[in-house]
Amino acid sequence: QVQLVESGGGLVQAGGSLRLSCAASGRTFSHYTMAWFRQAPGKEREFVAAITWSVSTPYYADSMRGRIAVSRDNPKNTVYLQMNSLKPEDTAVYYCAARDQQTIGLVTPPSTYAYWGQGTQVTVSS
Repeated sequence: QVQLVESGGGLVQAGGSLRLSCAASGRTFSHYTMAWFRQAPGKEREFVAAITWSVSTPYYADSMRGRIAVSRDNPKNTVYLQMNSLKPEDTAVYYCAARDQQTIGLVTPPSTYAYWGQGTQVTVSS
């Protein structure tokens, strides 16, 4: 089992920045591809970013590319999501997710992730 705990969400004005953190425990963190998803009220959960377990290759959703950066610190068992130039449409609950090295293929489908955090609310005011 892998336990994930997100932090860093909050209320920010449009154009502002936030850095989300996700602390993992339970298994060898470096063997897991980590991802961020978000879900706004009435909408489906959507992919935001991922970073692979092997060579830490980042992947980004087109809607946020250029405004976000995903990184990981394996010794600290933590993955980060730096978000800049935030917009009101970025308002959502942001979730951290993990999948093990045995899972291959696209990093974007939520169904490929076995472990999820409880989410952290990000609200961007206009």
